[in-house]
This record gives sequence, structure tokens and C-alpha cells, in this order.
Amino acid sequence: MRLTPAHLDTATAALRAVLPLKHPADSILRYFFRENPMLGAYDRAFIAETVFGILRHRLFLESAVEIATPRSLLLAYLAKFQGLNLRELIPFASEAEAKWLAGIKGFSPESQPLSIQAELPEWLMEKLRGFMEDSEILDLGRSLQHPAPLDLRVNTLLATRDEVLASLGKDGIQASATPYSPIGIRVAGKPAINRHEAFLTGKVEVQDEGSQLLGYLLAPKRRDMVVDFCAGAGGKSLMLGALMHSQGRLYAFDNSEKRLNNLKPRLKRSGLSNLYPQLITNENDIKVKRLTGKIDRVLVDAPCSGLGTLRRNPDLKWRQSPQSIEELKRKQAAILSSAANLLKPGGRLIYATCSFLPEENQEIVENFLTSHPRFMLLNCAELMVQQKIPLDTGVFLQLSPRLHNTDGFFAAVLELLKNES
Repeated sequence: MRLTPAHLDTATAALRAVLPLKHPADSILRYFFRENPMLGAYDRAFIAETVFGILRHRLFLESAVEIATPRSLLLAYLAKFQGLNLRELIPFASEAEAKWLAGIKGFSPESQPLSIQAELPEWLMEKLRGFMEDSEILDLGRSLQHPAPLDLRVNTLLATRDEVLASLGKDGIQASATPYSPIGIRVAGKPAINRHEAFLTGKVEVQDEGSQLLGYLLAPKRRDMVVDFCAGAGGKSLMLGALMHSQGRLYAFDNSEKRLNNLKPRLKRSGLSNLYPQLITNENDIKVKRLTGKIDRVLVDAPCSGLGTLRRNPDLKWRQSPQSIEELKRKQAAILSSAANLLKPGGRLIYATCSFLPEENQEIVENFLTSHPRFMLLNCAELMVQQKIPLDTGVFLQLSPRLHNTDGFFAAVLELLKNES
């Protein structure tokens, strides 16, 4: 795509709207595009990719420009990370801008402090140094600077993975089987998958491979009673329903009506008849308490910092803080404790987050086990062997973009011991 002054102006305006980061970057961009309906598909793609690229590399860009403004960050990003040469940018740059742009190609991240090389803010660096070496932090930071691949989950009620791969290939979409999830597909590039027949007919859903593995850890049986405690828009609920062959009973709880409304069209496409979305006010809602001691399987994908999804949501490293994580930890402990009450003896619960911070993960689980002696920790590696999935990250499931090319996921599997007779 040939760069024009209009591209620069609209991308600068979009970045100016996003950078206060009062709200998620993707929702601000959606609003921006609604307010600018004349933008074509290529323009929107250019703006979105550029804004997210700048958020990924913001620390480096701010250190490389004289004054950090939306426009200077944009020009620096195009020169350094999009490979535009000075000759291509000169027509759009002032004399002063051209001067510092000339030196930006030679401005090396390697000469910068570790936080700039890793593109992680100081508050997060401080937390990571509590359990990681500098070389590991750098590896993690660099892995989070690349956009995430597009992963799909095959709805096994309606199709097999081979059928979907053949259908995508026939339409010129490059795709391959994911290495771990038996029903995952990784798509090359950025095709408009939401317009493809496989998506429109419910045969596939967009879902990160790491998220798919949670369903195999939970391993619900056909006639089980199952609760997805923090269902959101229901991606994992839909997978669990398919694993149950649309039998048994599956409740999708969430305290956001908007998120559950997003589940409705997906549920309709899926062909499931065993999934019941339920709006709750909080973890102590009467709808929750009514199920105490009746549930075979509970999935708690807890509200968390989301730092494991920085490839998709780079704005989170600027929107989270030590204070917000303290609040999340209180919420995580309360939700886990409440969800655990649902289990019948012998039942299984998964506590999961898309964070790599031990204080949101191992520490929450350890504190829970201390105060709930009737629960035992199961070994995720052994459960993966049972599911014939070649993945061993130890007792806990711990996935990282660098090692597994998934989002950064954590999961612990807990079982309620049966009553001794």
C-alpha cells in the first residue's frame, strides 16, 4: 500500500485517541472507525496494525524521538519497524523531522536499558526480577513484541479438523494443525476468517491454542454437570459443550450482560443444546449458591492482568499497575473460593489465568489449598498424557509465547476429595 498524507493524518488521529489508554485500545479503535465510516478496509488495517505496533514498541520509540507526540512516534515506527526509507518519508516530514528521522535507523535497542529492549514498563520489570533472570525477561519481552498467530478451534459436533483444513486450503487459505490441541488450526496471515463458510456455519471459532488446552484438562464427560464460572463471550463454554457431545448440562456464568450477549450468535451457530448462559451479579449470586455441591467440573478462567496476551493486547502493560494487580488478587481468591463450593466430592476444578505472574497464579492456588484441606492438586503433565497431548510443563500448565507460540497461560487442576466413609 502506497503511503499518502491522508494515511499519516488518520493514523496520527487514531493514535491520539488511543494513547491516553483510558479504555482498551481495540474498543477505542472500533469507536474511531465508527466515527470515520469513509475509511476503507485497507485503511483500517493499516491504522490498526500501526497503532498496535507502536504500543508494542512504545518504550523504544519514546527513547528514540526528541519529543514523543503521536505524529513523531508514528514516523519513527514507520522508519524503524516498517522498513520505510527516508526517501519515502521525506515528502511527509518537516525539515526538523527529516533530521532526526535520518538517525533513527541506526538507533539500536541493544544499547538501551533492559526495560526498553524488553519493551516492559519498570513496575513490571520489578515484578519479573522477583522470579526471572535478566536473560529470561529479555526473551519473554521480545516474544511479546510479535503479533500473535490466528488460531481456530474446530467444532467437533459439526466437522473434523481434516475437513476444515481441506475447506480452507480449497479457498487459498494457508493453515496447519496446531502442535498440541487435537482440534486446533493455525492460520497463516490475516484472512477474513469471519466471512468464511466454516466460520459462518459454526464449524470453527477463533480461539488461542492455549485456551483450547484448558478444555482437555477439565475433560468433562457426556452427562456431567459443568460450570464455566467466568465465561466471558463463551469461547471455552462452546468448546466444553462440544467435548460433552451436547449432552449433560453446562452453565456459562458471567457478570457482564454485554459479554453474554456476544455468546448468543456463537451459540446459535454451534449447534449446541446443552449450554445455558446465566447472568450473575457476583460470585455469591443465588444462581451460583443454588448449585452448591452439585457440579462435576468447574472452569475458573479468572479475571487477571492479561499480561500473557500482550502480543494481542499490548496496551495492557500500560493500563495495568501494581495497584490493579492487588485488586485482581483479592477478586481471584474470592472467585476461586466461591467456585470451589459448587463441586461434588470427586469433582474437578481448573483455576486458570492468562498471566505469567506467580502472585496471580501459584500463590493464589497455594493459599487456597492451605485454607481448603479437602482439595488436592492434580498433575497437569499426567492429565495431558491421559489426553494424548505431547506437552509437559510440570504440575501446573504454564504456556508462553516464546516456548509454545500460544498466549501466556497458567492453569492448576484441583480435585475435591471424596468423603471418607
